[in-house]
Amino acid sequence: MKVSAYLLLPFSVLYGGITRTRNWLYDQKLIPSRGFSIPVINVGNLTVGGTGKTPHVEYLIRLLQLKNIAILSRGYKRTTKGFVLANADASPATIGDEPFQYTQSFPGITVAVCEDRVNGINQILKFKPRTEVILLDDAFQHRPVQAHLNILLTDYNRLFYQDFILPAGRLREARTGAQRADIIIVSKSPTNLAEIDKAKIRQQILTYSRPNVPVFFTTYRYQVPISFGLKVPLNRQIILLTGIAQPQPLINYLAEQDYFVLKHFDYPDHYAYTQQDMLEISNFARTTAKEISIITTQKDWTKLSRPELASIIQNIAIFYVPIEVHFLENKTLFEQIITATIVKV
Repeated sequence: MKVSAYLLLPFSVLYGGITRTRNWLYDQKLIPSRGFSIPVINVGNLTVGGTGKTPHVEYLIRLLQLKNIAILSRGYKRTTKGFVLANADASPATIGDEPFQYTQSFPGITVAVCEDRVNGINQILKFKPRTEVILLDDAFQHRPVQAHLNILLTDYNRLFYQDFILPAGRLREARTGAQRADIIIVSKSPTNLAEIDKAKIRQQILTYSRPNVPVFFTTYRYQVPISFGLKVPLNRQIILLTGIAQPQPLINYLAEQDYFVLKHFDYPDHYAYTQQDMLEISNFARTTAKEISIITTQKDWTKLSRPELASIIQNIAIFYVPIEVHFLENKTLFEQIITATIVKV
């Protein structure tokens, strides 16, 4: 821990006390929470920042594609308030980055946002009564809803049991919050992670979780880059453009694939790109090398697809890299747990 973080520990103790009290009140049923007759699966984490919730939600969408699925999110950094059901006019501004990505990647699926998840579920069931499964995106701390299955993600590169409560660390609540998890996934794991290292991580996780909670290890599999600008071949000399919490895994992948990054335009997570931003990047590409491509993430692709950026995007060689979750082991067991949860509700 950095020296500056030690100075913040008293504030972390205070914040941790508040969250512990809140959780205790819910655990003792002194604050009511609502259950639903329809299966509700929650994908969340204990930390702020990217642990890979969106790719894991997309994994569940593919797994449950024969069901009528609805995704409910808070819609982080959207400009709207209350319940919003995504439609053809939806944008990152109206529903948030991740919900908009779901609409783009899975056309026709029900996507909604609402700060109050209880109200959000009620509204989904009102407007989409044929819904069979609801996936809650990032609602692990939203205790008013009783999910039938809580999936907790922890980033291999910053495991929750090595972290501290805000503001000294990045935890939203104490490590013991893992006790509410029915499944724990260690995301962004190295593909060659040794069995002995998996065992050590499981042992540490089970120090804070319920006994015998299944712990899975997943990694990303990057797919073939997809062009959404000028239709030209992808060059190995690239400009990297990201506006995500943790771009390092993509940087590592590109290095492994022998791409040469001339410049990395690294914007904050959930960044809203402007025309000026894209003109700057376009001018840099044009003056740096004759044959150069721009690579970005799937999440950034959704934000760069806004109509006001189209005149610039269509004239640059820009590609996004799709990602899919891959289980290092026990994929079948994970899918059996998901299926069993839906069947028994």
